[in-house]
Amino acid sequence: MPLTTTRKQELINGHQTHPTDTGSVEVQVAMLSERIQQLSGHLQKNIHDFSSRQGLLKMIGRRKRLLGYLRSQSSDRYAALIEKLGIRG
Repeated sequence: MPLTTTRKQELINGHQTHPTDTGSVEVQVAMLSERIQQLSGHLQKNIHDFSSRQGLLKMIGRRKRLLGYLRSQSSDRYAALIEKLGIRG
């Protein structure tokens, strides 16, 4: 269930900080959030898929670390990203 190339490009274009940006924290968190949503839907249908559940937990941990880093660097960028993605309540 990887992201399609077109969906990946849409996420990059929507969250990049400058025209050639493909790896900023905002882009990485947006891609992880999209994959987390896809995998959550898969796990609701396939409750015994334990290896995918483990992968999901790793992705959630990675997103949490990236968000913590972003919060420590710039609270304005952190708040804007949280608002844009609709995560954290």
